[in-house]
Amino acid sequence: MPYGSEEEAYKNASTLSFLTAEQALADFAVLITELKRDWSAEGCPVVLFGGSYGGMLAAWMRLKYPHIAIGALASSAPILQFEDIVPTETFYDIVSNDFRRESSSCFNTIKESWDALMTEGQKQNGLHQLTKTFHLCGELKRTEDLVDWLESAYSYLAMVNYPYGSEFMMPLPGHPIREVCRKIDGCPDGTSTLERIFEGISVYHNYSGKADCFELEDESDVGTDGWNWQACTEMVMPMSSSRDRSMFQTYDYNFSSFQEWCWKQFNVKPRPTWITTEFGGHDIKATLETFGSNIIFSNGLLDPWSGGSVLQNVSESIIALVTEEGAHHIDLRFSTKGDPEWLVEQRESEIKLIQGWLDKFYQEKKAAFDM
Repeated sequence: MPYGSEEEAYKNASTLSFLTAEQALADFAVLITELKRDWSAEGCPVVLFGGSYGGMLAAWMRLKYPHIAIGALASSAPILQFEDIVPTETFYDIVSNDFRRESSSCFNTIKESWDALMTEGQKQNGLHQLTKTFHLCGELKRTEDLVDWLESAYSYLAMVNYPYGSEFMMPLPGHPIREVCRKIDGCPDGTSTLERIFEGISVYHNYSGKADCFELEDESDVGTDGWNWQACTEMVMPMSSSRDRSMFQTYDYNFSSFQEWCWKQFNVKPRPTWITTEFGGHDIKATLETFGSNIIFSNGLLDPWSGGSVLQNVSESIIALVTEEGAHHIDLRFSTKGDPEWLVEQRESEIKLIQGWLDKFYQEKKAAFDM
């Protein structure tokens, strides 16, 4: 951790200012170069692997530092989730589709729950009742805090909707959205909408059964403090929620409101066009065809971030591997006995492509040596 500790690194803008994509790529370039020199391996090829933000970095580094790495596997890398390149409602539409494909009644219950939450919260003692219904550890002060907690859980569930049990975000069963909807739909007749929501969301927050009550702070270890800084400086990803296709509350993207929040949190103003200026994004096919090679974009269509990634082959060496049932960078997770056949085949395809890059590298190196 830079500056010796997370607390020191995240202390203020003087240290956080180094938390940028371009600084990360430069650091990796120096690290790889130094490691190869220290290990007397200057002639060895390097392949980059990354998932999510790491996948974005892998793709961008292959473009920015082609002399450092011969190729990149960019898994679940939403390099197009900027400005107006993809529709702003894409992310939440995919989350919603993940729930609707399991159960339309589950989708509808969640969609109806937001009004029920707001109505309850406006009643006398309503916040106290919501505290009891959702077994919160502390007294709820704003209904919006509970809404944010639920929205985050649904989004994370879509990301980790793996076909086997995992503990990436939280301890979860295989097909966790299916289990959430089974809980919501399986409540006895007469169960209120909010009670159904509590039963369902407990799959995410308490599948282990060990929690006596719930804190509304983010419990997942995914570096959200650092990400909030980046979102407020360069990783500006516009999002909205559509009226009909989304199970979330309807809202439009409001840059002014987002800008005010960033200023309040960090005293910084977002740069919404910087990422596309630095790395491209508009007309990505032409950019990658002209300047790129040896990149695999792998995505599972259950992952809400897939909507902002490259989903079609660009050239013979810039390949999109897309799986219908895949979730967030599932191909980079450890293999298990429960891996479905499509996942095994996806990894085999990736290995074959990367082996081709390595073979070509050594062939060209040998040809140059023989001249």
